[in-house]
Amino acid sequence: MMTYRIPVVDGTQVRLRGFRMKDFDAYAEFYASDRACHVGGPMDRRTAWSQFASDTSCWQLRGYGMWAVETQDTGELAGWVGIVEPAYYREPELGWMVRDGFEGRGIAHDAALAARDYANSAFDLNRLASFISAGNSRSIRLAERLGATCEDTRDRGFGPYHVYRHPAEDAA
Repeated sequence: MMTYRIPVVDGTQVRLRGFRMKDFDAYAEFYASDRACHVGGPMDRRTAWSQFASDTSCWQLRGYGMWAVETQDTGELAGWVGIVEPAYYREPELGWMVRDGFEGRGIAHDAALAARDYANSAFDLNRLASFISAGNSRSIRLAERLGATCEDTRDRGFGPYHVYRHPAEDAA
């Protein structure tokens, strides 16, 4: 069986890398908390495992996926960012999650920029979308700070979400 090597990408203050088994406890903790209310949570540890497996397997199935985001200064797991495209999506999505205690430091912005730039150059994924729950004001502000604009509002039966379109590589 062929295994896909997940690239390591450096931002100015973060390093994007593949998930490790030791990351799962922090991942499950995030998804068990109210912080996960905009991304299908809170959820129990078993369901979080399915989500973790899905996020990590995208690399093998699609050739791109989610990275763990660690801080360059301490190596702490700050969250995750990357490109996801489950079978029920119409297109790839640039998504991000930040753990409690890592907000307000520019980590999500740095990680999302690094992931988006890498996706543009390595995967030829230009003009990515971010699907953001209508009530997730922090992610909406981040998308707008990244230069994305709201192009549509949809609902798959779990509440309204906005489709934010990121700028083309040459416009970013």
